[in-house]
Amino acid sequence: MTTLEFSYSLNKLSSTLKPFALKLTRDMDDANDLLQDTMVKAFTNRDKFTEGTNLKAWLYTIMKNTFITNYQRMVRRGTFVDTTDNLHYINSSDSQIENGAYGNFAMDDIQYAIQKLDDVYKTPFMMHFRGFKYHEIADKLQIPIGTVKNRIHIARKLLKEDLVVYRHKN
Repeated sequence: MTTLEFSYSLNKLSSTLKPFALKLTRDMDDANDLLQDTMVKAFTNRDKFTEGTNLKAWLYTIMKNTFITNYQRMVRRGTFVDTTDNLHYINSSDSQIENGAYGNFAMDDIQYAIQKLDDVYKTPFMMHFRGFKYHEIADKLQIPIGTVKNRIHIARKLLKEDLVVYRHKN
């Protein structure tokens, strides 16, 4: 098979490989990257392909192996090696102390800003925050769903403005 014929065959099969790449990665950009890596590896290793065998199966194997290699590389990057004498020390939850002061101050500011909202905005906002769907809030408050969405949007906008102003004062 000439290089031109091989290139044509790769190009022809690329559209059938894309769904498999998407299934592996579950992300369109990552799937496109995986497909491109597969095509590059296939083209650079075209001399290893035996003519008369199943090119599509060969490409699927390259893609699967490339995905596995990339995944293992990503896992290794996120892993660190504990070189301390006490090997379980790093994973011990007793060794971590969280300082909640900043979070507490922020939550106090947020609660204060929410309390300052008019009830017409605060009620739908808090219901949505607690997990109610727009149509449930509309039914409960007996107002149109568009009004619910508008009031939640306004509440968010007012909270954002209030918290930004408050942050710049302190």
